[in-house]
Amino acid sequence: MDGSPSSATPQSPWTPFESRRRARDEKREAVLRTAVQLFLEQGYHGTTLNDVAERLNITKPALYNYFRGKDEILYECWAIGHERVDDCIAEINSSDGSGVAKLRKLIVRYAEVMTTDYGKSLVRFDVRDLTDHNRKLVQASKRKIDRAFRAYIKDGIADGSIRPCDVKLSAFAIAGSLNWIGHWYQPGGALPAEEIASEFAIRLTEGLATKSSRKKAGKPPARVKRVRGGSR
Repeated sequence: MDGSPSSATPQSPWTPFESRRRARDEKREAVLRTAVQLFLEQGYHGTTLNDVAERLNITKPALYNYFRGKDEILYECWAIGHERVDDCIAEINSSDGSGVAKLRKLIVRYAEVMTTDYGKSLVRFDVRDLTDHNRKLVQASKRKIDRAFRAYIKDGIADGSIRPCDVKLSAFAIAGSLNWIGHWYQPGGALPAEEIASEFAIRLTEGLATKSSRKKAGKPPARVKRVRGGSR
């Protein structure tokens, strides 16, 4: 037997930290995607962690490596949906444009989010199923979205792109119409999500926009940059 030292470096059985962290993040996201699909199909209370584990082909105890319980999964699904809306609001706030133009941009993006599984989480699930702490976070975030709609309507009135109106009522009417998309939209329908969003942007502002603004409403508002991909 040759006793000379080998020149080859032994291969470590442990993967690099970054690879392990990336693998963990991917598995965590897989749990969320699967869970939100089941919540929407069967209802939150009609879905068990065993259902989630079975669809992922893992054991139920394995889920606890990523989440403490079903309510935490529910909150995370909601948080992803809200993050997408929040990112859009931040981008719109940093851009130029009239109040009605910003309002249309928000309507388009919000409508698109409502056609995704995570977006539907914003309106299809009951906040009473969350912990007190997470429920307060959800309620605060909903108020933030409402303030954004109101702010763009106020800006539009100030710059002349929106007719004087009841700001609060108008914001409620727009948000209510958009939230309902999360209840009725199904992929594979007659219109793709992008066309539905563009149509809503026109229809929900044509009664608010001034005459000069309505002339520019024939084509959809400029699309804002997508920040994060995710489940439809």
